[in-house]
Amino acid sequence: MSEVAKAQTAAPGGDTIFGKIIRKEIPAKIAYEDDTVLAFHDVAPQAPVHVLVIPKKPIAMIQDVCEDDEPLIGHLMATAAKVAKGLGLDDDGYRLVINNGKHGAQSVYHLHVHILGGRQMTWPPG
Repeated sequence: MSEVAKAQTAAPGGDTIFGKIIRKEIPAKIAYEDDTVLAFHDVAPQAPVHVLVIPKKPIAMIQDVCEDDEPLIGHLMATAAKVAKGLGLDDDGYRLVINNGKHGAQSVYHLHVHILGGRQMTWPPG
């Protein structure tokens, strides 16, 4: 099933696969972890390098971010940059993506940033 097809059937609410990864109930290839964020390699990569960076706090969508979450979201983005650098993507560049909602092709309702790199990205993206 394509990511777009998954997004059309996904719904916010409840536990997600990312919650299970955070709790170490299912394995993941971890790229980075601290007390508030986790970065891991995508199991169905869309680029030679495809890592997801997620907050450990369960935030379903970007519009669910509140003022109290601002430091966490800043840390999420800084972590994405740190992970990308650690993966050697700094020299040639990379793309950061947040899919939000059904039309944004969000297939897992736990806020996440995609780091995509290792090849030339195309434009427009969608």
